[in-house]
Amino acid sequence: MNLEKDILNIKKENLKKLIIQIRAEIGHKRVEPDIFSFNFNQESQELVIITSDRPGKSTVIGKGGWVVGRLKEELGIRSVHVEAYSDLMVRKFRMELAGERLKEIEKDLKSSAISNLALLLDQRIQKPHQLISLLENFPESQLLESRQEDITSVVALSGGVDSSSSLIIAKMLGFNPQAVTVDPGSIILPGYFKNSVENLSQRLQVDHHYLARDLDEVIKESLDGRFHPCGRCSKLIEETVLDYAQDIDAQFIFFGDLLSTGADSLVFEGDILRINLPALLATSKGEVKSLALKWGVEKKSGYGCPLLKEVQKKHPSMRRYSIQRIERETRAGVLEPGEALDMIMRII
Repeated sequence: MNLEKDILNIKKENLKKLIIQIRAEIGHKRVEPDIFSFNFNQESQELVIITSDRPGKSTVIGKGGWVVGRLKEELGIRSVHVEAYSDLMVRKFRMELAGERLKEIEKDLKSSAISNLALLLDQRIQKPHQLISLLENFPESQLLESRQEDITSVVALSGGVDSSSSLIIAKMLGFNPQAVTVDPGSIILPGYFKNSVENLSQRLQVDHHYLARDLDEVIKESLDGRFHPCGRCSKLIEETVLDYAQDIDAQFIFFGDLLSTGADSLVFEGDILRINLPALLATSKGEVKSLALKWGVEKKSGYGCPLLKEVQKKHPSMRRYSIQRIERETRAGVLEPGEALDMIMRII
């Protein structure tokens, strides 16, 4: 069977045999792959394999990703993505919690854009591994009303993949977003992040504004080793974005937070609804990277803040707090263990 030419008609047993063959060729132990289901997207040339649990996922991925890498080559496709059904169920539960909260809000706000978000969430609960496909095939009829609404929303855009994905989704669902970037200077917002926010804003045809904020005290004290900069820096940046949103009477404000899942992803800040969009949709880091990359946003390795790198260099004890952040994202299922290990190794 020529799998490269006939992948649309591939059977589960053939896929299992190919994985067993690849494992044998690279010297891995013979293990029967536990494939729960799989789906091939012909347009994106991506194969999504769902295993029953994490051990089955490890079998398909292989040590160092060798098996899944060879599988992609053998099939002649762009990418192979592997998920554990048990992980998908956790994400589904989180999205159901967010959906219950969103329906309560929808009754009060009467917003077509919120209705669009609720529909996307419902669709994603049914197909939790197909975010990009769901966005690309979102019904046009659902968007007509929201495009005519007088909606003002603000997206905090840092230049990273999480906030970039928030802007992309908010734009696609009809929230009429403005992108704002807090600029405390190049030690926190380097030039490559500025290029990223400007390029993405232009591609999406959204207004973009820089907001000045003096963080000299945070910079000085963190460089002196008094504290890890991320907590204080994030707090002040969020306050700056919220003040701007209040000044322009925005109804919605979006952040790229991945950890405040479930009902915690929807919080009112006064009269403004704060939506932590990647968390609400229970996205993984891989998903936000794929969506951002589709719109020309590239992921920088590790955490891209020059201040954080300098603090960790001058004060090695501060590295533990960065590692704890990676651990939180790993426990939440946002990061894969292999990704987390790579990030920790870069830190230490």
